[in-house]
Amino acid sequence: MIRPCVELAFRVNQPARNFICGADVSFSNIALLVISSGLFIGAASAAKIWALSPDDRSWLVATLLLYTLGNLVVLKLIRDLGMGVALSLSSVLQLLAVNLVAIFFFREELSGIQTMGLFLAIAAIAMITLGADG
Repeated sequence: MIRPCVELAFRVNQPARNFICGADVSFSNIALLVISSGLFIGAASAAKIWALSPDDRSWLVATLLLYTLGNLVVLKLIRDLGMGVALSLSSVLQLLAVNLVAIFFFREELSGIQTMGLFLAIAAIAMITLGADG
């Protein structure tokens, strides 16, 4: 049963840090979230390398394989946490991590408006995930 976001830890006398939008985020779910994000970061990096050298199809194969594995892990998270929580948490982690890889590893640059959009996207996902009602 998926509980609404307003039913947080206070209702069930559990530490608030273990609950996000009414879903019990266990250590194993956090580990799966980190694993899936790592797979997606690897896939995005492989995609960038393939885009820079499209004749080397091994990077395309690696990209597809890593995205597939990442999505299989996310399916488990969706089962455990619910679609909204699992995908929101995964999205915000990927948004941060992929941009850090793009900036520091691939030397990409964000304009001022893109940087502001990145922070606004993170805030929006956080509000959705945490059930902020403004």
